[in-house]
Amino acid sequence: MRRHKAIRFLMVISVLLVLVMFLTMVVKEHYEMKGTIFISALLILPTLVFGYKYLDLHHEDYAYEKISVVIWVPIGAVLCYLLNIVGGLGSILAVGIVGTIAAFLPHLNKRSNYLKQLPASIYCGAFVGMSSVETTPHIWFVIAAGTLAGFFFMISKNLFLGVGGKLGTMAFGGVIAASFIYWLIV
Repeated sequence: MRRHKAIRFLMVISVLLVLVMFLTMVVKEHYEMKGTIFISALLILPTLVFGYKYLDLHHEDYAYEKISVVIWVPIGAVLCYLLNIVGGLGSILAVGIVGTIAAFLPHLNKRSNYLKQLPASIYCGAFVGMSSVETTPHIWFVIAAGTLAGFFFMISKNLFLGVGGKLGTMAFGGVIAASFIYWLIV
């Protein structure tokens, strides 16, 4: 029980850290806007604390997504990236194609519970792959960002239920975390 609470706390803290990393990178790019970023951070942080403490955003039971489902997040990211950047289709069309194909996977075998779980993970990865070439400079970056988004996808199964944009938020978190690591290295 304590381990599950620690993982839940880790997920909430990771969302907070993603926001801090994002704000840090924005400040790095636009030094003259420090006051605006600081005020934005002061507004965002209490909202997160209030939302976690007072809103019912998750179940009381603890569940994690299986690795066999999570592995499809980076696969969806790579597929969308290849259609977007290499194929030159653009981000919207690429994510639409990957999402549509993922939506039809459960129809291959209607009794398969495994196939029913794949569309969400592939679609989360597609959000990673729709990033611009300036954000995702090469395929290895997309794989790393997809893997980080997959990690968020795995541990957030029962968190933030009923909140719209959960898949996009996890994809955003994966891309921002990978960008922050890339920024630190380079």
